Amino acid sequence: MTDDIRLAFAHPSERAEASSQTPCDRISLRDYVVEVEIGAFQQERGTLQRVRFNVVVEVLPITGPMDDDVDRILSYDKVTEAIGIELEAERLNLLETLAARVAERILLEPQAERVFVRIEKLDRGPFSLGVEIVRSRDGTDLTGQDHVEAPHPRVAFLSNTAIAAPELSGWIDQLADRDAPLIICVGPASTPAPQAGNALAQRRIDLLAIEQNAWMLAARDRRCMVVGTRTELDWAMKNDQICIWAPSKIVLDAVDGPSAGPQDALSLVAWFAEDMAAKELLVIGADAPETKVPVRVADVTRSELL
Repeated sequence: MTDDIRLAFAHPSERAEASSQTPCDRISLRDYVVEVEIGAFQQERGTLQRVRFNVVVEVLPITGPMDDDVDRILSYDKVTEAIGIELEAERLNLLETLAARVAERILLEPQAERVFVRIEKLDRGPFSLGVEIVRSRDGTDLTGQDHVEAPHPRVAFLSNTAIAAPELSGWIDQLADRDAPLIICVGPASTPAPQAGNALAQRRIDLLAIEQNAWMLAARDRRCMVVGTRTELDWAMKNDQICIWAPSKIVLDAVDGPSAGPQDALSLVAWFAEDMAAKELLVIGADAPETKVPVRVADVTRSELL
């Protein structure tokens, strides 16, 4: 029992050696500290905190002459790149989620067989708080993770006039019958949102006002599903489900978030369309925003969108 307790608090490299069943080589990243916004508590939003990574990757021994060839080994850069990619992908609440994603990305490397990841928060008190996980190639489904390209959706912004128009159902018919998944976006309803007098609180209120309008639209057409996470969006696009974007989570969790606030709903939608690599942004009943995505504007007086 004493040895088990010691190993529980040992460095991942020692735990890896103690639990290994087959001869292997190991590379390690020790005490890699980055500043990142992460955490489920409100006081952890909008502020950076130090997070420390310790990673050990088990690789099969190289057979034959190595010839001092860097291409034959798993580079340390691949480990730090895996951490960087996952930190930049989206803001996360849980260290457990980050650790799992880092491990899975490292296991995409053909040399990697098993990976130990320990992540610790250093600024939550006079101590460190952390998690440690172990993932192996045998226990991870890597099929297609690095080959499946996400769909490029058609994003449609509906003004409140468009939402109330009798042509709404026909417009959705036309958009759903095209060659790309459909994501519908809306702004807040015409009724003014409450005013909080605090910028952080007001941002939340304004985002929720957009989501309330999204649910009102979903109530008008049962084909539409209100969706708030990237995972749900990806699933819906792959399964021909029409989505209405609920922006709160994606906006608040974005590492490189929109410069526009939720009160400028059309600019927010333009940011979202770029983030989703949309093939087109269709604006119905409003002016075209500035965006890198191809934009098309449709008048609410026309029943045909083409």
